Parts: sequence; structure tokens; C-alpha cells
Amino acid sequence: MAGPNPSSRGKTVVVLSSLPLQILLYLNGWYFGFFWVCEMLMYIYKGSVLPYPSQNIIGEVILLVMLAIIETVRLFLGRKGNLTEKLVHLAVSLALVLPVLFGALFILLWQTYVLRAEIILACILLVFLLLEVIFEVVTLITFARYRLPIRHCDKDVLLKLASRDLDINLK
Repeated sequence: MAGPNPSSRGKTVVVLSSLPLQILLYLNGWYFGFFWVCEMLMYIYKGSVLPYPSQNIIGEVILLVMLAIIETVRLFLGRKGNLTEKLVHLAVSLALVLPVLFGALFILLWQTYVLRAEIILACILLVFLLLEVIFEVVTLITFARYRLPIRHCDKDVLLKLASRDLDINLK
């Protein structure tokens, strides 16, 4: 029979994970899948209709595949780091924003042919990235703040700090 652990009764557990970040990572996972399929279909369209140099289209498709791999790893590490409250996973996810950012900027600005639909899709991806960076930085600061060692603090002082920081009454 599953139930609460008797040794954890009366203990307060502070959850530091960010729900808005988790929702953004989840939605971005679905959006990026949609984005990737649309981009592949647009490359098929551009390759058949426009006078596209073959070496350019091959390079751009390889870049899109690499972008998909990096974004999948980034989203996985971001979700895992947020849920398990691990600084390292979230920091690596934050660092992987740079290659994804440059990939989205390439699609937006530096392709051989840029379609209007690609501009719209890439701008939405950039908005997702910007919001995730903001929430990841805030979550990293929160995780780091609560990882600091607590030295010789009184129980009442800890309760006051927790209620002030979390805006809840722990009494």
C-alpha cells in the first residue's frame, strides 16, 4: 500500500522547479516538431520550384538535421534539469540555446531563399527561445540560491526567510 513516508511527516519540502519553464519546454517540443516538418517541406518545395544550387540545399538540410538533434537534447536536459532541480542539466540546456539561436537566425536571415512562412516560423521559434532563456536564468538563480549551505540558523529565522521568499505562510 503506497502512502506517505512516515519519516517525512512534519517536514516542509520546498519545490523549486519552475512550472512556466516546464510548460514552455513542453510546448516548444511540440512546436519544434511542427517547425522542423514545415522546414523540410519548404526545402522540398524550394528544391523543386526554385533554381537552388544542389550543394546549398544539401548543406542547409544537414544544418536543419543538426538543429533538430541539438534542440532535442536541449529540451530534454531543460525538462530533466527543471524537474530534478539540477543546476548542471539546466546550465547545459541554457548553453545549447546558442547553437539553436544561430540555426534559427540562419533560417531567418542567411539561407539561399527565405520564404515568408519561414520568417514567421523562425520568429515564433525565437520568441520561444527568448522566453525559455529568461525562465531558465531565473530558475538557475533560484536553484543556486537554495543550494547555499545554511550555517547555524535558528528555526524561526528559516521560517521567516522561507515565507518571505516564497510568499507563503509556513506557520
